[in-house]
Amino acid sequence: MKQFLATTLPVFISGLLWAGDITGTVHAEPKAGADAGGGGDGNYASHKYKFVERVDYSQMRDFVVYIEGQVGTNTALATNVVAVTTSRVAQKGATFAPHILPIMAGTKVEWPNNDDIYHNVFSDSDAARFDLGLYKGNPKDKAVTFAKPGKVDVYCSIHANMHCIVLVMDNPYFTMADADGKFTITNVPPGTYKLKAWHERLPADEKEVVVPATGVVKTDFVVTIKNLPTY
Repeated sequence: MKQFLATTLPVFISGLLWAGDITGTVHAEPKAGADAGGGGDGNYASHKYKFVERVDYSQMRDFVVYIEGQVGTNTALATNVVAVTTSRVAQKGATFAPHILPIMAGTKVEWPNNDDIYHNVFSDSDAARFDLGLYKGNPKDKAVTFAKPGKVDVYCSIHANMHCIVLVMDNPYFTMADADGKFTITNVPPGTYKLKAWHERLPADEKEVVVPATGVVKTDFVVTIKNLPTY
């Protein structure tokens, strides 16, 4: 995923290198009770329910960890931040890849169709609304520049299971956790920030982190169903 993520350069202040790293782990856990054990009633063994697919939280991947909001109130970033300006989501086997794409606002995303059948790429999300029409191959005009931060759900109008999410960030301090749930965000200006861990199926978890002028701050996340209104 490295080719899809924004990168940063160090921040220099008064001739000194001032930047810290945020590292840690993230994983998902089920809500206590029926979500965890099926209610303990054994009904999942019955013919009626044995084909019901249950969520395996231990196998959840594609976590995105990011600093929320504008970054720059603690130190002047000026031109020290360099962002990737072009990215890509491929269509292959009637699937969007990658399924989750975090980018910085202002990034252009291309949508090549590598199948021998037509696909369509569209979104009606608040952060971006577009329709690229039906096409094959990789026409140069089949690209979208994402200017507004937010979550953008993208679909193909022909194929039911074609769905991906573009997460548009307003700063470059984000990353995707690896297959083991480990993450690192490097070269963060020193300061106090709201750090979030996001997964498409669960409410985001958030913590306050204090990034030192040099060195590493470690933060671990457990993403689960919590902090929602109950009725």
